[in-house]
Amino acid sequence: MLSHATTRDWLIPYADGMLAVDERRRIDGHITGCPSCARELREVRELNLLLVTLPPAPPVAFAPFWLNLQAVLPHRRVLRMAFAVAAIGVLAAGVSAFAAPSALPDNPLYPVKQLEESLRLELAPVNERLTIQLQLANERLREAQAMAGRHKPALAENSLRGFRVIIDDAAAALKNPADPKSAKEALQALHLKLDAVERENADRGDDDKDVKQLVADANGELDRIEQDEAAESPTLVIGEQATPRPTPQPTLRATPRPEPSDDEHHH
Repeated sequence: MLSHATTRDWLIPYADGMLAVDERRRIDGHITGCPSCARELREVRELNLLLVTLPPAPPVAFAPFWLNLQAVLPHRRVLRMAFAVAAIGVLAAGVSAFAAPSALPDNPLYPVKQLEESLRLELAPVNERLTIQLQLANERLREAQAMAGRHKPALAENSLRGFRVIIDDAAAALKNPADPKSAKEALQALHLKLDAVERENADRGDDDKDVKQLVADANGELDRIEQDEAAESPTLVIGEQATPRPTPQPTLRATPRPEPSDDEHHH
């Protein structure tokens, strides 16, 4: 049986599904009789779920990031934040080469990617937010498909949950988009990618029921957004009914005077 110290060292890769089957069995054997390690494993999994639900986006260069941050921070806080942000910039510069936008959830640097992505979304102008959210949604589905293909259903489930968080946040903008045609095409593309995740899940022999349910729930949410968008869109009628005829108004005419009779002429 594994020692307590070794088990604690392996809890993170164990929670991420990165250990071999025999190694997982050894961890299972220790956790069964060790409440302390079992509790720490729960905390690791809760942290992983929190990190996955952060909305990600492509990494940004430090200089544009700092300029944008200055624009949104109150002026009196800028100098106070300068040193801290500069330190973060130095750290980010050291790891950015490794935290590529294509990093997957089983990559140890995946949390760094998520941090960069969340900053990008937070600083995005309002008119660009939906575009970034759709990019993030597609990225979560790419990750889910890859994790399903690698027989890591737990990580696929986390990516699907992250997808739902992004779509729920973008739902209002998708129901009333500035470009309805593009929004409709984007939703259809997401449907296709969800189907690809489910096919990967089934083809690899796992056919994980939780992955299947999350895919079904996500498709249902996209359907509801499409229905709400159609209900809120004004209906354009072409033809005679496009311009309603005005309601006829009664015409006021002067009351005609009676013609004088023959007797009145004589008088």
